[in-house]
Amino acid sequence: MNKEKYLKMRNALMAEAEGFLAEGKTDEANAKMKEIEQLDNEFEAAKLTNANLNALKEKTNVTNIENLSELTVNLTPVAKIDETQVNTDDDIYLNAWAKTLQGKKLDEKETEVFNTVNTEFQNAYTHDTGDIATLIPQAVIAGIWKRAEESYPLLADVKKYNVKGTLVINKHESIEEGDAAFYDEETVTADEKNVFGQLTLSGCELSKAITVTWKLRSMATEDFIPYIKNELGDRVGAAAGTAVARGKGKPGELDTFKAEPLGVETALLAETLTPQVVGYDPVAGITYGNITTAISKIHSSYIAGAAIYASNATIWAKLANILDETGRPIFIPDATSGGIGRMFGMTVKPDAGVTPGSVVIGNAIKGYVMNTNEPMSIATEEHVKARKVDYAAYTIIDGGPLDTKAFALLEENAG
Repeated sequence: MNKEKYLKMRNALMAEAEGFLAEGKTDEANAKMKEIEQLDNEFEAAKLTNANLNALKEKTNVTNIENLSELTVNLTPVAKIDETQVNTDDDIYLNAWAKTLQGKKLDEKETEVFNTVNTEFQNAYTHDTGDIATLIPQAVIAGIWKRAEESYPLLADVKKYNVKGTLVINKHESIEEGDAAFYDEETVTADEKNVFGQLTLSGCELSKAITVTWKLRSMATEDFIPYIKNELGDRVGAAAGTAVARGKGKPGELDTFKAEPLGVETALLAETLTPQVVGYDPVAGITYGNITTAISKIHSSYIAGAAIYASNATIWAKLANILDETGRPIFIPDATSGGIGRMFGMTVKPDAGVTPGSVVIGNAIKGYVMNTNEPMSIATEEHVKARKVDYAAYTIIDGGPLDTKAFALLEENAG
């Protein structure tokens, strides 16, 4: 499979997936996305086979290609880069991108690949950052988001899409009348009155910058890549992770804040009479009854797969001290389930984005959608006198609850 055929097939599948999403057919959209992932894997395998064949012809060592290829799929740590072993365009771009950020000279092939990738990127996205931004390699993006999700598991658990521009998802909000019923032969079947809504994710600009000294920038390229990945992962994670939990959403006419993804807490607190919010006495703390009442507010279809998210301090100072009617703690420490403990069969996950003192309970993958409207890029700015350089990462993302019935919120003095 050549690159032209691969891109043609991928674009066709992506168009079908976007069409299903616009119609609110999420199951069909997910099926198409799986086809896209399978196609990506087949293309990666084909590139690897071709690279190994070329290596055999030229009698060069290509053992590092497999490790680098796995980066985009398995999110494994960035491998050491040996410039003599880089043979695929993706790997060449990864190395060329890092060398460009370090101010190092590119060879002819690196220059060609670097310019081709960024010309396509800049033609597709027309925002103005003041400087020419370069597309961050997929291997580095994967590492940045993985780093972010380690501290913000709610961000890690939500459903994610990568649809350019505005993403609109139709959602079934409620049924006013007309549940299925039994009839006799003469009775006409009653009409069903459904209430439909839409989740529109138009995009919010997210930018984070780090400053590096010239001396630090001169480190080896294989060390520079994980450094950038970790630094940007921490900065991007703090913004995106907090936004999923308590982002303000889109500003109204009288608001002065900038557009953010709509957080779970914000959405639940904005509902009339806040039906999904349970208040607790800050002096008495969270009780057994508070927890069970909150869980009862989640629709039955979302219970399987639900988890509990709270700050580390809230977990150990409040949740870990709750006792049942017999005086036994209901929090069970357990680091094997993806969090640090379990309550009522749900995994408890420490999340730095959740408001201190609050607890979010819910099914993130079914109840919340996040879309990357524009992939992450990076721009640089040199400060000659100070001998420093700024690296500013830029992306456009958006997110919001698909169904508030998938969540419940415990909050001090609420309601």
